[in-house]
Formats: sequence, C-alpha cells, structure tokens
Amino acid sequence: MAIGGGMSCVKYLLFFFNLLFAVTGLIIFIAGIKAEINALPYTDFTNSNFYTSAPIVLIIVGVIVFIVAFFGCCGAVKENHCMIITFSVFLLIIFVAELAVGIAGYVKHQDLENSIMEVLNKTMKEYPTNKDVAKSFDILQTDLQCCGINSPKDWAANNMSLPATCCAGQEISGGVPAPCTEQSEHFHTKGCLPLLVAYFKSITMVLGGVGLGVAIVQLLGVIFACCLARSIRSQYETV
Repeated sequence: MAIGGGMSCVKYLLFFFNLLFAVTGLIIFIAGIKAEINALPYTDFTNSNFYTSAPIVLIIVGVIVFIVAFFGCCGAVKENHCMIITFSVFLLIIFVAELAVGIAGYVKHQDLENSIMEVLNKTMKEYPTNKDVAKSFDILQTDLQCCGINSPKDWAANNMSLPATCCAGQEISGGVPAPCTEQSEHFHTKGCLPLLVAYFKSITMVLGGVGLGVAIVQLLGVIFACCLARSIRSQYETV
C-alpha cells in the first residue's frame, strides 16, 4: 500500500534508523561484554549486584536490538502496521531497560566508595585465613599496583606483615621471593581504595553513557515508527 509523500520520507528514515539500531546493538553488546570482563576480577570488593547484572542486561539488550531492527526494517519496507507496532513496543521496552541501566549507573556512581570501603575493611581481616579473600587481594594489588586500603600501613594496623603482592618483580633467592618491605625497589606505595573506586567509576560511566546515549536515539525511532504506523492505519481506514 502506498503512503503519502511526507510519510514516505518517514518510512525511509525509519528504515535507515534501523540500520543505525543494528550498529547500536553491536555497540551495546560489546560494551556489555567489556564491562563484564573488566569488572569480574573485582566484584568481590563491592556489595552491589549492579556490576554483575548491568553488563549482562546490556549484553541481552544488544542481542534483542538486532531482532528488533529486523522487525523495524521489514515493517517499514512492507508498510506492515502490525510489524511496525511490534517494533515500537520492543523498542520502547529496550528504551526503558537502557534508561534504567543509565540511571542505576549514575546512582551507584555516588555511593560506590562507601560500598568498596566497607567490603575491603571486612575482607582484609580474613586475608590470613580465607584463601579466596587472599587470592582476590593479591590479584587486586598486583593488577592495580597498590597496597592496603588507603595505604600500605593498613596491613600493620591489622597486625599483618606486608603481602608479597605489595611489591612487583621481587628478586628470587634460593627459589623463594625476597620479603616485601617498604624499602623494596618495586614497593607499591598507593592504597587500593582510590584506584579501585576510579576503576569502577570508569565502568559505570561507560555503562551509563552507552545506556542513556543509545536510549535517546531509540526514542526517536519510536516516534518515527508511531508516525508511520498511524499513517498506514489511516490509509487502511480510508480504503
């Protein structure tokens, strides 16, 4: 069924918007996977489920966007009212999901430091007795090249000697690494808290930015789709 000149323009705009949605779906998918991989080693140091659930939500949304883009392209080309309405509903659901991730990212960005501080203080005391905690702390101190929570003195404050991971590239003598001290050549002088907070904040900013940015683009798609669907419906009613 042919539609008027103005709506014909909307039809082709909607078609090209769907090509853009396919690209944004790929961006969302990649951002979700990257955030999941980056956050995974350190999720034990925050009591928030946001850093495990939000990347998974974006990965799922990225896959769904491809499916939704198919409905949108077919509906626009074939001028199928039902497919365009389906496209609009799916796109609106995705818009809400991405908006929720974006808002949650901003909210978690505010109370992140207190959350990490609470977990670090609790788990540091378990370092000598809990192998999982020790492994997580060692990974943290090795990857971020840090030591302790606010400073290396936190280990002494908890009646513990400095872990070997507070130093990098220690010389090995007789098969045993040299003890890590504040005088060691590659001693990590910075505390882990500010570095870990900055690391997680970079993840939340990416998740929030991708979620909100793509959501705005997709809201325009919903508007175009609704205009086209209304035009097609009016054409049916006048026949």
